[in-house]
Amino acid sequence: MDNGLYSNIQTRNTLEHLKECLRIEVISRGGKKKFSWFKVIHRGLFSSRKRFYFWWRVANYLSGLPSNRYQKWSRKINAKIFRKYGADISTYAHIGAGMKVNHCVGIVIRSECIIGRNMNIRQNTTIGRKSSIGDIGIITIGDNVDIGAHSCIIGDIKIGENVTIGAMTFVNKDIPDNSIVYNTVTSIIKEK
Repeated sequence: MDNGLYSNIQTRNTLEHLKECLRIEVISRGGKKKFSWFKVIHRGLFSSRKRFYFWWRVANYLSGLPSNRYQKWSRKINAKIFRKYGADISTYAHIGAGMKVNHCVGIVIRSECIIGRNMNIRQNTTIGRKSSIGDIGIITIGDNVDIGAHSCIIGDIKIGENVTIGAMTFVNKDIPDNSIVYNTVTSIIKEK
């Protein structure tokens, strides 16, 4: 798991990584079609869902470049994405190709995250740190992780590959590969 995730950090700012992300997320979910800037721009113009992926990936790419001008553009693009879609995903987060956002509203992903390929995330989910004071900590999430709605992943933790996190789940401990995590919620209904 770690080798793939850390190579993602090294290749995040390459044009090839940007093209692969756009090919999978904007052109074709199956990833079988070849990359073409024409296809990317066409799908980005005519599909609001594809437009989200396009602009976030461009902002993510620009944030890693050494120029202050590009980083300023990245912040402006991300602010517009936040206003339009309601998703606060840091452009400094390291997210592998194949990210799937089912509903953008309320998603918060901090910059201290290293997330593998094919992450599936739903609305009102937070992935971040425990506190804004002191030790930051890094959240490492492996490949093929499915995160349910209204989940909260907090702290310096590692989540393995092929993990499913159920809706309304609070995660603050490491999770091994091939696991299913959920909170048991019981409603007590009293008779009058």
